[in-house]
Amino acid sequence: MGYLDNTSITVDAILTNKGRELLAQGGTAFNITQFALGDDEIDYTLWNPNDTRGTAFYGDVIENMPVTEAIPDQTKALKYRLLTLPGNNAQYLPKVSVAPATIGSQSGNGSTLTFNVSTLNFSNANSTLGYTAVLANSSIGTLTAATGQALSNVAPGITGDATSVAIVGLGGFNLTLNPNPSTSQTRSTTITFFANETGGEVTVNITQAKRTFTASTTLTI
Repeated sequence: MGYLDNTSITVDAILTNKGRELLAQGGTAFNITQFALGDDEIDYTLWNPNDTRGTAFYGDVIENMPVTEAIPDQTKALKYRLLTLPGNNAQYLPKVSVAPATIGSQSGNGSTLTFNVSTLNFSNANSTLGYTAVLANSSIGTLTAATGQALSNVAPGITGDATSVAIVGLGGFNLTLNPNPSTSQTRSTTITFFANETGGEVTVNITQAKRTFTASTTLTI
């Protein structure tokens, strides 16, 4: 990651593998319909209401800070998204919640985990664009949206990381773990849920035990 010169207005974009694929198709295949804004690189402690030059200069340092270059991994970029709160009298910030929030060690021979994601403090929040679930290591299992909860903009691989996979749904997700190929070591990964309308995220750590075998004896006469 680097910094961009803030002396001029710059739009810096990096396409993921999926984005480059759509761009190569030409026509209307590559069509930006949604975008998100964030303020990850802003240090608000630099706001200086004591600047003797007047109110126009309170945020002078902030406005002249360099901005970070674009990166295609959404688990690292836009962790602090800007959002518009529903209603004119919002008293609370939306908070993304997932159940279960913690996962114990899973069977090394495979199992299925079910996650239910919701947004606290706001009714019907994220009910249109839903949530994006990002599995950091796709080799550990198969990530799907619950029955009837998948959205039309299902987007596997949007993170730009070859080992990760992402899918969009209304809040119900299933992770079917593959058997652990190792009989001596555990393996772990994370699944992160992003709220596509209000912003916010929550991450669940997943650990899978080593694979085990049941010994059997066959007697042949």
